Amino acid sequence: MFRILLALFLTTIWSPAQTVRIVLSGNSTISGDLIKSSSKEVFVDVGYDILKIPKSEITSIDKEINKNSKEDVQFRSELFLETSVDSKLSSLKDLVDLLGESVVLIRTPIGLGSGFLIHPSGYLITNDHVVAGERQISVTQFKGSGAELTKRNFDNVRIVATGGNLDLALLKIEGISASFKFPFVRLGASPNLKQGERVFAIGSPLGLERSVSEGIVSLRNRIISDRLHIQTTAEISPGNSGGPLFNYKGEVVGVNNMKVVAQGAEGLGFAIPVDSLKTFLLNRDAYAFDPRNPNAGFRYTDPPRSK
Repeated sequence: MFRILLALFLTTIWSPAQTVRIVLSGNSTISGDLIKSSSKEVFVDVGYDILKIPKSEITSIDKEINKNSKEDVQFRSELFLETSVDSKLSSLKDLVDLLGESVVLIRTPIGLGSGFLIHPSGYLITNDHVVAGERQISVTQFKGSGAELTKRNFDNVRIVATGGNLDLALLKIEGISASFKFPFVRLGASPNLKQGERVFAIGSPLGLERSVSEGIVSLRNRIISDRLHIQTTAEISPGNSGGPLFNYKGEVVGVNNMKVVAQGAEGLGFAIPVDSLKTFLLNRDAYAFDPRNPNAGFRYTDPPRSK
């Protein structure tokens, strides 16, 4: 209550907050919204609390530049929702050669997973459980085809949005020249899937880069833990998490999520439908990730269970 009253008081006597980076005398830094500055102290909102910092302890105060530029506008123009509606069925080899460079390996200090690029400026999708609780994330892209693969690593990766209830995360590769364009995939429509339709997955199971597994759609609307999944016979192994499930038009129809591991169980892989991914992307502000406050963003309660 004190924090709310203090914020209300300060905002009534001060101009709209701006994001700043404060360098302290010990070379440590604090980033947050500058609420008030006086001759002796400054007040900064760091997301979960308001700090009062004596000016005698401050070396410099730098204004952070808003990075929501034309690139963000282009992202919101729904380029990532375009689908290759005119594409024709192709051979698996041709599709892998065409789409392989858009599928990446994601590493964190505690594990690895897969992901796929959805925008030429470096936005990519993976599972939330691949990056949950992590800040050091690296992405490896594999260029070329067949046996001639070259690796390119990207260590400057930012979490843009994450939804634990959906098990989806949106990442962004940063520090790349504006002229550099990543290859990216198109998103299909999961309601168009048919039972028995051929699909295939590309990913890095156990770190084995650009591995391909093929199967069919066993059921397009399997409900597990109150969440809709596509059930497939395409092999999904640890490390495939977050990778794409494609149809034979080269469109992403699902995000590989999990498999059933039990004695006698085979061919039970599951993917999050691409329409759930589209909903996540269109509402990404509700799932926005704030590194200063990992609990920022809306958290929705579980829906009531149907009887």
